[in-house]
Amino acid sequence: TISRSLLYKLTTMKFFAAIAVLATSASAFTSIAPSRGVAQQQQSTFGVAHFDTSLMAAKQVPHGGTLVDLVAKSDSDKEAAIAKATVEIEASERQLCDVELIMNGGFSPLTGFMDEETYNSVVENMALPDGTIFGLPVVFDTNDESLQPGTTILLKQGDLPIATVEFTDKYVPNKVKECKECYGTSELEHPGTLMVATERGKYYMGGKVTGLNFPVRDFPCKTPAEVRAELPDDKDVVAFQCRNPVHRAHYELFTRALDDPLVGEGGIVLVHPTCGPTQADDIPGTVRYKTYEVLKEETQNPRVLWEYLPYSMHMAGPREAIQHMIIRKNFGCTHFIIGRDMAGSKSSITGEDYYGAYDAQDTAKANAEKLGVMPVPSLNLVYTEEKGYVTADEAKEQGLHEKKLSGTKFRQMLRSGEDIPTWFAFKSVVDVLRENI
Repeated sequence: TISRSLLYKLTTMKFFAAIAVLATSASAFTSIAPSRGVAQQQQSTFGVAHFDTSLMAAKQVPHGGTLVDLVAKSDSDKEAAIAKATVEIEASERQLCDVELIMNGGFSPLTGFMDEETYNSVVENMALPDGTIFGLPVVFDTNDESLQPGTTILLKQGDLPIATVEFTDKYVPNKVKECKECYGTSELEHPGTLMVATERGKYYMGGKVTGLNFPVRDFPCKTPAEVRAELPDDKDVVAFQCRNPVHRAHYELFTRALDDPLVGEGGIVLVHPTCGPTQADDIPGTVRYKTYEVLKEETQNPRVLWEYLPYSMHMAGPREAIQHMIIRKNFGCTHFIIGRDMAGSKSSITGEDYYGAYDAQDTAKANAEKLGVMPVPSLNLVYTEEKGYVTADEAKEQGLHEKKLSGTKFRQMLRSGEDIPTWFAFKSVVDVLRENI
């Protein structure tokens, strides 16, 4: 085990190293108000595909008009793409998530990592250069001085070739500005800012992606086209994003969302958890996947579809809510459940929230028309002795007795082997958590 003093020293070293990295990416830590506007610039010549609108086997139109598919279809095409590469690079977990969503169309209309013009447009305007709304930059980062525009690299996962990237430009990003605009802060106590400062390289590079093979994972990740093929083309599809195990309140929340007047009759829920990198203290993706699988088997609800997303979380609050809505739109969803403080985060020092409880909901509502996705506010549910789960307002109006269990208390009970009430958590989920953490 690591002593407290050593842990403090390591944390302090990482903190000051991150400050140095951020400082070199901008001339000063200037105060920049987060931007929520839409760019009015001309379209960049690289990085975005424009095609005629297509329903792609589901009622929802993909973002930008059509679903991008960059995966080479034949062995000869793959061999030709690999032959162009002069450099091999082992991809990081975050890069694997990003390149998979570029090549399978999850990030449609992107066709590669963002060039400098596209990056700046998304940072400053939350939109691509042609005005298409887009939440967060999707970038290839590196510290390699030798990589230059014109170079084609082969991204690998171990020995498995994943994709080639034909670089078009190389630039030094203003990381302070990026963090202020996208995360609302440049403080290193924010996990997204810390990631940009300590994990990402000095340079970003734009480049066209050619897909070769999807990364090998412990959980299956269907492509947008595969998910769309399973969706009804005449019903609303409500997406539920999560990065934690699903407990009773979550289940009640997303199943009751189907009764919302914003959702048409006969709609279904797509539970679409992110299983990629997230906050350091979150439950590992492979364990979360196991909890979802046992819950799917236990509930067997014909109006609930379960799929998994190879996405790395940024904890960017309102901006990330937009990103999630775009991705789920590409997977065929017409509606998206926005929870309280969605993709929110707290300061690692003070514990203070970086975003208001309804900031993500407000941003989603303000941009719903541009997104073409209807946000569905999540119900504030509480458990009562008399009527089970009801809204907090109902419980207050009727004088019902609420039962509560904090996350801290739940984790203590989980570790100690105490019985956890079934009104709070599914037994199958609890069993998986006890076996794996």
